Amino acid sequence: MSYDQLPVDADGLQLNFCKTLACDNFGLSDAERYILQRANPKRPTMVCRECGAFPPLLNNREVLNELHRLRQLHSDGLPACRQSECANFGLSVHTHKHLYHAFGYSGDRQRYRCKTCQSTFVDKWSGANHKLQVQETLLGLLFTGYSVREICRKLNINPKTFYDHVDHIASRCRRKLAVMDARWINHTDSYQFASRFMPLQPHSNNGALWITTGDARSGYILCQHVNYSADEEPQGPVDHDPYAFPARFVSRQQSAEASLESEPPSPHLRQRIDQKYQTILARTNVEDPMGNLTRFQYPSKGALIHPPYTAYAHYLHLLDMCNENKRITLYMPQDPLLRSAALSVCLPRIRTNRVDLMYVEEDSQWITGHTFEKVDIVLMGWWRDRWAITHQQSGSKGICYLAGDNPEPTYWLEQASIRQIEFYQLRFQLLFDGFINEPRRKLRPGGLLPLLDIFRAWHNLCYQDKHGFTAAQNLGVTQHPLTLKELLS
Repeated sequence: MSYDQLPVDADGLQLNFCKTLACDNFGLSDAERYILQRANPKRPTMVCRECGAFPPLLNNREVLNELHRLRQLHSDGLPACRQSECANFGLSVHTHKHLYHAFGYSGDRQRYRCKTCQSTFVDKWSGANHKLQVQETLLGLLFTGYSVREICRKLNINPKTFYDHVDHIASRCRRKLAVMDARWINHTDSYQFASRFMPLQPHSNNGALWITTGDARSGYILCQHVNYSADEEPQGPVDHDPYAFPARFVSRQQSAEASLESEPPSPHLRQRIDQKYQTILARTNVEDPMGNLTRFQYPSKGALIHPPYTAYAHYLHLLDMCNENKRITLYMPQDPLLRSAALSVCLPRIRTNRVDLMYVEEDSQWITGHTFEKVDIVLMGWWRDRWAITHQQSGSKGICYLAGDNPEPTYWLEQASIRQIEFYQLRFQLLFDGFINEPRRKLRPGGLLPLLDIFRAWHNLCYQDKHGFTAAQNLGVTQHPLTLKELLS
């Protein structure tokens, strides 16, 4: 392959271009518009000739491979086409009914046929749950903080049986959620999303990042992904090479890049934003938060994925679920990992003004709905991002409008928030702290993946806010909170 060219596109997908919206090269993937180098893997591979930005390169085919993996996880146990060569692979009957025919029954379980490849499959969770009582008890004990050993002792089961039950519960939760997801996605007039990411196991230094997107107002979580594959082995060079194949895996020889711990966050919002820009620029790859790790321990099983591949695939999956004619608003924390992925994937919507993308940062003391002071406009960071920052007596808030045709700061300062997603992620960490940080599990993030699906279902359908409503009720997709028994039946 010629290295004076950008990585080739994959099925028409080309994600390598300048990510600066004000630049003439934004969205353009002509190699002559950029300076390309491969002599030093520690320096930017691509630099825009117009604005000087240095967006990292990606292997487009590997982004699609990561999307394939995420789709498979999202639909695991759901009725969906299982032919990997088929265009309908991993697309659930519950969210894509038009792709399938009902095709009789297998016992008491519904069978379907794919309209594209004509393969048939069974919805294995459409029948009765004969293990309902033990699974309801197990889930109740898990949510009240009992350890795996204590639960096994109380239920008189061994650890393998425990994890088998957890996998079964996770599959039933995915099925229940798929129905609710489709109900919301199909009937809403527009989408107001918020995204956030954090380490899945904050005390493990294993590089596993948890990306979550949901409804910004109700806190209903639509999709979540982790840059970790339990069933694959890492392959490829130590340094990321977007021209090689495979390119998305983090090598087992990878070492921590940062030499100094990040400074404690400033109590002042504007200084925190500036600190974050400095932290981002300290990375070898500005889109990869793993560059800020001072210690790194590779998981003992499975493979880590370079975070940008998971982030780009996350938003491709999100847009696949949404109606292309409905407007999307997306709020994100200040970080190029999510910014670059969202800008790239939403390029067609940006060109037709059907999307609003922005950074949001706010103090925990900020009170939504209260009046605020004069709005200050500040250009910050190497990118000269245009931040609108304001204050209340109790706290400060800032937004940086990235893309769209409605950059009015006062409106977005009232509307924009990622607080619901932050609450969801931190509550998971609080509820399952012992499970997440159990010493033997620190290098085994795979055991947490089914628990994420279970928690998403419980949070969306069972957990009630201070007014007594669930996230699904606030969206109008259910009429009452579900009990654990209803969730599992």
